[in-house]
Amino acid sequence: MTEERLYELIQEKEKRASLAMPATMRKVYLWMTLALCITGFTAWAVADTGIWYTIASNRLLFWGLIIVELGLVFGISAGINKLSVPVATLLFAIYSVINGVTMASIFLVYDLKSIAAVFFITAGMFAVMGIIGAVLKINLSKIGPILLMGVVGLIIASLVNIFFIKNGFMDLVISWIGVAIFAGLTIYDTQRIKNMLMEADYPEATTQKIALMGALSLYLDFINMFLYLLRIFGGNRN
Repeated sequence: MTEERLYELIQEKEKRASLAMPATMRKVYLWMTLALCITGFTAWAVADTGIWYTIASNRLLFWGLIIVELGLVFGISAGINKLSVPVATLLFAIYSVINGVTMASIFLVYDLKSIAAVFFITAGMFAVMGIIGAVLKINLSKIGPILLMGVVGLIIASLVNIFFIKNGFMDLVISWIGVAIFAGLTIYDTQRIKNMLMEADYPEATTQKIALMGALSLYLDFINMFLYLLRIFGGNRN
């Protein structure tokens, strides 16, 4: 193959990618939004019907749901190339439901006005971080692993504070660090999804799977940012 022909093929691929990417990114945000809606409705329904008290009083059931949640996230992430798009989408939907069940307690702890206010704050921050990730030209590939290590440290610090230190100020500091880490991950994940779509060969199944994994990543970023902001700004129910 001549250099001219290779250059033409590269140009053709980039053109095809630039045309297909906006539609695919819309799918990313559509799936993420649908997953958030499923989670929110499930959380409200579980809290409103009193099912949460049954779950909270049964440690085996509660921790079983947590384990299933983690299993679904790792299963979808690790097996996305082997799973069909319908199966992966179904697993994502199931995960959204289970996550809603485990998040139902927020409707019992915080008042509805503060939940709504924090949700819109999170949506605004998420939109800004997403725009930054989409337009930023700096390569953030080296920052991703650092942020993921930050998540691990965040989990460890939270557990230590919950079971040993039990300090309110420490909880506030951890929450602000959590907001910063997941804001950074939103920027990183947005750029990573964009780069993956640009590099894809654009068979339909491939782009669908990239969009689905992108939606899952951004969904997790949004949920965690929301929960940390709720711990900072949320008002307790009287």
